Amino acid sequence: MPTKPRGSLLFMGGRGDAYEKYFETLDYWHRRGWAVTALDWRGQAGSGRLGADDETGHIDDFLTWVSDLATFWEQWGDPALGPRVIVAHSMGAHLVLRALAARRIDPAAAVLCAPMLGFASRGLPAWLLHGAARLMCRIGDPRRPAWKYSTKPDHRLSGHGLALTHDPERSADRLWWRTQRPETAMGPGSWGWVERSYASMRELGRPGALEKIVTPLLIIATAADQLVAIAPVERAARRLPHAEFLRFEDAGHEILRETDSIRDRALAAIDEFFDRQAAA
Repeated sequence: MPTKPRGSLLFMGGRGDAYEKYFETLDYWHRRGWAVTALDWRGQAGSGRLGADDETGHIDDFLTWVSDLATFWEQWGDPALGPRVIVAHSMGAHLVLRALAARRIDPAAAVLCAPMLGFASRGLPAWLLHGAARLMCRIGDPRRPAWKYSTKPDHRLSGHGLALTHDPERSADRLWWRTQRPETAMGPGSWGWVERSYASMRELGRPGALEKIVTPLLIIATAADQLVAIAPVERAARRLPHAEFLRFEDAGHEILRETDSIRDRALAAIDEFFDRQAAA
């Protein structure tokens, strides 16, 4: 890496993520000349849980995370050393969009991988699912888990392995990190998290919310995503005035941890995008 970095890159993961999963990619960007930082969201990874137990992921409102990101952004990176950019995955990409729409952060450019703008819900309308989540929050503790999971370590850690990546070594690496640092393992989201997810996605869906974002964006998504629906992502890309869109057909949800043929294509697109939009 050059003595002087070309700029600063901040990486934000998704729900249930810990930055250790992305060491391979973070090292790649470091070798490309970026001063790289990765940040875990409040209530995830090693920062404890906000739910009803030690594994359930919960949040009072997504604006809490937006404020956390904005506070960190204010003191992170030195613009005098080059442009500041941000790369985010899934829920993290959703939160970056919220922060951009609220003008809480001002990156030179941003990359959103598999942004969580709609769930893969097998055709059920979002308004109906949001209503069901609201009901579940009213009739019980919103911090309780929204779906069942096994407490057996091997089952809990394997999770959505096939849905996330088709690369067996990278999938095993994820499990290895969770075994080495069991405090990073996270179970299901709470009903409160589910309800706040729908509310936040609907907020971004409001007329004018995305249209006012002026930051250059590269959005990467996959039609084979089993967790995040691609149709809302495509609609958002059309609404964003400075967005470029890269679509994969057969990648899993974690595009940056996919097989080399997929991951390398995504990384090359990110490199080319930053070379144009965030030149040193």
